[in-house]
Amino acid sequence: MEIPLVNDSMKHSMSFKFSRRPIARYWCALLLCLTFSVRAEVLPGLEASPALLKLLTVDEVKPSEVRETLGLSARVELDQQHVARIGASVTGRITEINAMLGQAVKKGERLALLNSTELSQAQSDYLKAASQVNLRRLTVKRAERLLESGVLAEAELQERQGVLTEAEVDLRAATDRLRVMGMNEADLQRLAKERSIHSFSPVTASIAGVVIERNVAIGQVVQPADALYTVADLSQLWLVAEVPEQQAHWARQGDEVRAEVPALPGQEVSGKLIYVADMVDPETRTVTVRMALANPNRLFKPQMLATLKISKPGSQTLVVPSRAVVREGNNDYVFVQTAANHFEMRPVHLGREESQLCPLLDGLKAGDRIVVGGAFHLNNERLRSTLE
Repeated sequence: MEIPLVNDSMKHSMSFKFSRRPIARYWCALLLCLTFSVRAEVLPGLEASPALLKLLTVDEVKPSEVRETLGLSARVELDQQHVARIGASVTGRITEINAMLGQAVKKGERLALLNSTELSQAQSDYLKAASQVNLRRLTVKRAERLLESGVLAEAELQERQGVLTEAEVDLRAATDRLRVMGMNEADLQRLAKERSIHSFSPVTASIAGVVIERNVAIGQVVQPADALYTVADLSQLWLVAEVPEQQAHWARQGDEVRAEVPALPGQEVSGKLIYVADMVDPETRTVTVRMALANPNRLFKPQMLATLKISKPGSQTLVVPSRAVVREGNNDYVFVQTAANHFEMRPVHLGREESQLCPLLDGLKAGDRIVVGGAFHLNNERLRSTLE
């Protein structure tokens, strides 16, 4: 098809009729399309020097599995199975603080110490009950000897045995009360042996971890219902995301997932969904999912934002590594090897990048050899030769 030339006599008339005449707009659009298509497709070849060839990696275009991926906004949260909210086991006044915010503690380590009159009274009741049991046992043994001598009736012995049983019940109740207040078997044995009251009760860590919350001060009166410390094992966290109701079918417990945290570039992690909610949140219309996140080096911090990616098996299609793509203007190009040291910059149409691979829509065929490493150096050489 020939394109008519525009002479000087036509310029004036076209200046005011261009926007009105459809044929003029057609020819202008055609000229622009031809110009850009030539620029996009006709690119000179490039010959690489031996030194430049050493920097390049060439591989064939081949098919690979392209998965469908659903990206979700997520956040790092504490693993609630590794969090302990610790309080006092008895009412009392704080006299000593041993753990500060951010401190690493071991299981059983003392976090604070309190003085409790309630604990003193419970120990006193225990000692009284223990004394009554010892006294009643001596009374029963004496009654047994008197019964053998015929001095005491059997009914009297049974009565004294009943009193002993009641005293033993009181002792067990006092012992259980002290256990509830935090005293262990060693403490009970020491109390029974020394028979001296200790009104101080320690607040101890029930798990090993890091103190992430402290709500206590010297002199503060606390009760068993008060949460004084929160200790968490930060070596194991959760990654929590909300799946829109329409995409709920994507998430199944046990599915392989990947995650990226923008605050930690290059730290992509993979794992499995350990929880998929059975109900839709009526307010957000989403389904909550969780992924277990190992954190041995404590790089991930609770409340960090992340992206959770759920992938489904896809089909085999030709792919191009993202590092092989050269972006220029609004177009994508790759360098195709046409000879041992000769390369051609060729435009390609690519799909959305996934796992550093771009699905190939058009521009290459299977078996074409392209530069998959060092394309940056080859493009710099092309630009330099263009300037010359």
